[in-house]
Amino acid sequence: MTQPAIKVEGLWKEYTVGAAHDRHTTFYDLLSQTLKAPFQRLRALGGSSSEAEQFFALRDVNFEVQPGEVLGIIGRNGAGKSTLLKILSRITAPTKGRIEVRGKLASLLEVGTGFHPELSGRENIFLNGAILGMTRKEVAKKLDEIVAFAEIERFIDTPVKRYSSGMYVRLAFAVAANIEADALLVDEVLAVGDAEFQKRCLDKMEEVANGGRTVVFVSHNISAIRSLCSKGLLLKEGRVENIGPIGSVLENYANEGNCSINEKIFTATKQKTTVASLNRVAVRQKNGTQGERLSSIVPVHVIVDMFVHEAARVGVFIHCYDEQQIMVFSSGSFFDDQLDAETLNPGAHRFICEIPGRLLNDGNFALDVMLVRNRNEVFANEASIIRFRIDDDFAVIPGWQWRPAGVIRPHLNWKHQVI
Repeated sequence: MTQPAIKVEGLWKEYTVGAAHDRHTTFYDLLSQTLKAPFQRLRALGGSSSEAEQFFALRDVNFEVQPGEVLGIIGRNGAGKSTLLKILSRITAPTKGRIEVRGKLASLLEVGTGFHPELSGRENIFLNGAILGMTRKEVAKKLDEIVAFAEIERFIDTPVKRYSSGMYVRLAFAVAANIEADALLVDEVLAVGDAEFQKRCLDKMEEVANGGRTVVFVSHNISAIRSLCSKGLLLKEGRVENIGPIGSVLENYANEGNCSINEKIFTATKQKTTVASLNRVAVRQKNGTQGERLSSIVPVHVIVDMFVHEAARVGVFIHCYDEQQIMVFSSGSFFDDQLDAETLNPGAHRFICEIPGRLLNDGNFALDVMLVRNRNEVFANEASIIRFRIDDDFAVIPGWQWRPAGVIRPHLNWKHQVI
């Protein structure tokens, strides 16, 4: 029987929140804190101190990843995804439980993790190879391939502290993916690259997996997870909610909570970019009808409200999926030449995409919504942010007992000719 490449058993990770450690900058500070310590202990014994709170980022996590398997880890913000990858990468230690990783492991987490800012790109490549147990000769064989993938030929001997964030992440990914490791861990860091670079990274990870190496991929990009991963793991509040074939796990993820979410309003704390931010996403019938169920006959409007912080060419892109996580269609505002040519000034803006009536069949659907700058840079990505139900009002023809099958059921024009 094949041994798993990665095995996780009974993994827990606990943090203490709400009680920062005091930093003593002077002898007076240290002496003052020492004199106060007995009284603080007395208050704690009396039950009056509640500064510290225990928080479990991971709770009894168990799973295995087989050699050559691509595991996609998904979950809402704060579910424990990045914490899990940091433990697998041995950046942080678990509170309880154990992990087994067979062979060499390369990881790409936060931008710059594992790089020394004072060393050049070339020196960091050899340093990372040495950390993985490779000889200088082995790394040298891969050097040209790494530099070509990262597209930093002119700057390979420049200290990486002078790199832009794009150069940094290109080199980091090139090193992690091309240096001979048995397993590759990748976090959401790919989101900082442009569309072309992200595609090359996904192609490279697929190549790595097809070569028999293991990939563990954490992302909010459901499209990438769906296309790359064969197996999924859904985390919720630090626990494994579901693990299995990627299709069923993504369906579970999309259907979390209410079966339908026809509107999502974003708070100020949600903003993640200086270019523009989402304010609201909603689906409505064109005639204004609201509710969990929408008629298949009446057109459906997808409404995206945003606030633009600085003048830029910003567009909206959506992906629509059915219950089986099969993509039904994708569309972008920049498909319209007139809209694409516009530079949006700072302020509130609304985009409306109309889905024609008599297009979607009876069933449940989910929408991914992205904000895009200059057609090629996705700077905001909300997966399965809207979920809605289409009720097919197809009139059953006498003598015909079946409803139309398929994801869509467009109203097509038929003609008859006698020939």
